[in-house]
Amino acid sequence: MPAMERPEPPSVGGEREMLRSFLDFHRATLAMKVEGLGDEELRRRSMPPSTLSLLGLVRHMCEVERTWFRMVINGERLPLVWSADGDYQSAYDATGATGAEAFAAWEAEVAHSRRIEREAASLDVTGVHRRSGEEVSLRLVMLHMMHEYARHNGHADFLREAIDGTVGA
Repeated sequence: MPAMERPEPPSVGGEREMLRSFLDFHRATLAMKVEGLGDEELRRRSMPPSTLSLLGLVRHMCEVERTWFRMVINGERLPLVWSADGDYQSAYDATGATGAEAFAAWEAEVAHSRRIEREAASLDVTGVHRRSGEEVSLRLVMLHMMHEYARHNGHADFLREAIDGTVGA
């Protein structure tokens, strides 16, 4: 995965700037957690029977980006990247997957997400949640995405430490 510059979120700023900066901070944190590892290390599972791995986390976050920004906010009718039947757990099983494939897909979805957010007239733009049918705002989506990344970056901390002892960031 190419290095992604991690922005320092501002201490003061408008709501949209703050949300955008913190979301990009968390995206870059995930990129830092996987930086410099080969496919075998990226596929290393946390513990049986779990399929959780760093590569699985990247694939999962690709699906999450795709779902919330493209499918919910933008209303695009798309399948998931790694599951034709909508099983989000499929992304975690990175057996036989490569970092190059996962990172390319994740980076493409992040680019789509950024474009959708920047083109939205306001944070009050809404879409329909696929499962609940509930209307949700772009504001909620961005907050949810920060929560998703923060939670999974915590998992990535433990996974990376188990691989080569790298901690922090």
